[in-house]
This record gives sequence, structure tokens and C-alpha cells, in this order.
Amino acid sequence: MTQSEIVLTIENVDHLTLYGENNTKLNVLRKAFPQTSISSRGSLLRITGDKKSAQEVKAKIEMMVKILREKNELTIQTIEDLIHGSNPYVSTLIPENKTVLVHGREGKVIYAKTKNQIRLVNAIEENDVVFAIGPAGTGKTYTAVALAVRALKNRSVKKIILTRPAVEAGESLGFLPGDLKEKIDPYLRPLYDALDDMIPAEKLAQYIESRIIEIAPLAFMRGRTLDNAFIILDEAQNSTSLQMKMFLTRLGPSAKCIITGDLSQIDLPYHQSSGLKHASKILNRIHGITTIELSIDDVVRHRLVKEILKAYDDNHVKRTKTEKSEEE
Repeated sequence: MTQSEIVLTIENVDHLTLYGENNTKLNVLRKAFPQTSISSRGSLLRITGDKKSAQEVKAKIEMMVKILREKNELTIQTIEDLIHGSNPYVSTLIPENKTVLVHGREGKVIYAKTKNQIRLVNAIEENDVVFAIGPAGTGKTYTAVALAVRALKNRSVKKIILTRPAVEAGESLGFLPGDLKEKIDPYLRPLYDALDDMIPAEKLAQYIESRIIEIAPLAFMRGRTLDNAFIILDEAQNSTSLQMKMFLTRLGPSAKCIITGDLSQIDLPYHQSSGLKHASKILNRIHGITTIELSIDDVVRHRLVKEILKAYDDNHVKRTKTEKSEEE
């Protein structure tokens, strides 16, 4: 096997931040590439090992340096994600071909990171109602909220309405402490979290107080007309067909709407069918309505989320095959 030695000169970054205290960050690379030797002395970093592995380590270190220069920080989690380069979230830098959706708090740049997130962005520009369906961690809600915030900042809408069905996912709503708002807020927390990333706290509080941004359970939409608004129905797999019909018939002539959900995580009682599943089937041929399906390849959370989803999918397929063979 061809051995190779690569010497890098690391400049214009803090070496302690790059390598970690007691070389903890370098040790993450060493563990991932045991067939290579990585040593540092001042600004010089030496990589020794078989040619392919040495080149891989070189590429990872160069990206670590680039991230540190751009972001002025480099976490161990970022390095671990970088090593498992299949996850699009590993890059904290903005690729040149990506369109920025919105600048969030502390200058955070928010943009569509995956192929299907980009399709979602394009779909809402061409349609008034978009169903975004896919597994956990694919950025459905986050991308939808970013699009809503962009529309508000661009003044193409006057308000944002975010809603979710308050369905009990193994917990009892009635036994939660507090008044109605305090009982419901935990169900709406992911929407608040997304907004917290994109709008300064003081400004967000003003928007909510003045009802420019409204976050409410799905049941609160009954009887209303939602116009000049960007509306997001989140966790829509937990809406019934009647609730979905009620929601969709609230839309005013100048409304935009994204409906997100994960059909593998339906928490409705066994005898009730999902309004998301039903609506996405019967409405998809209507002009102005479309469906974007996201997949495991779009997962942008921790790298393990993709592996977890794959394990569950594989187990489901295996169990289904077993049940069929037993029936036969």
C-alpha cells in the first residue's frame, strides 16, 4: 500500500481552537482514521499514512480550518458530522448555488440545504398550497417558517399564522398543569423554536403581541378567513379529514399555505384516518396545489437521525414480510 506524507501550514486561525485542548479535536480525527498518523507542531501539521486516507484527512482538516475562519468556532459535533460527510448539515458554510431565505438572529444565514428543501422553496413560489411530507429531521417545519418570515419581511403578506393539531402523543392534555394556554404551548413549542432562530426576541414578542405572528391550535381556526397571510399547518398527519377540510376552506384569496407532516408518526386514535394522507391524495391534481415529498436523504439533524430512521424502516419492512409469510 502506497504511503504518503502531507505537511500542512495552518495559518490565520487559533491553533488551540482548531486542535482542541489537549488535542481533543485532533483525537476525533485520529479515531476516525486509525490508519493515519496526525501530529502538530505550531503552525505545521503532518499527516502520514496510506495515500487515500491521508488525502481524506487533509480534506477534513482544510474544511475545519475554513469553518473556523468563517464562523469563528468549531465544535466536536461539527467535526464528527464532517467525518460522516453524507449529512448535508455538516457544512456550516453557504454553497455558492444556494439562495438565502432569511438572515436570522446574530447574522445566522438560513437557506435550503437539500435538494427537496430547494424544491419546497420553488414550489411555494409557484403554488398557493404546498404539502411537505417526510420523516423527522428533514427541515419541513424549519424551511416553511423561514419562507413565512421571508414573506413577512418582504411585505408580500401582512401576517404569519402557525398552527398545529393539539393531539395527545401518548400524553394526556387534560392532566398537564396550568390553564388552556399553558396546556397547549408544549404542542406549539417547535414553532416558537424555529421563530426564535430567525427573529430577535424583542421583535418576536412585539409581533406576537400585535398578532402579526399568531401561533394557535388548529381548532382555533374554525370560522375564520385567513387572508394576506402565510399559513403553516404543522404536524398535519394528526389532523382528521374534517379538520383538514375546515382548515383548507379558511384560505383567503391572498394566502399562501404550507402543510407539513410525517405519515410514519400518526398519533390519531386507531379508528380515525389522517387528514394529511387523505387531502394530499385527493387534492394534488388541483392547479395551485402540489406535494413535495422529503426523504431520509434530506435529514439535517444529528447524523444519527438518518441511521435511526433507516433502522426503523428496515425493521418495518422485515416485520411486514414476516407477517405476510405467517398469513400464507
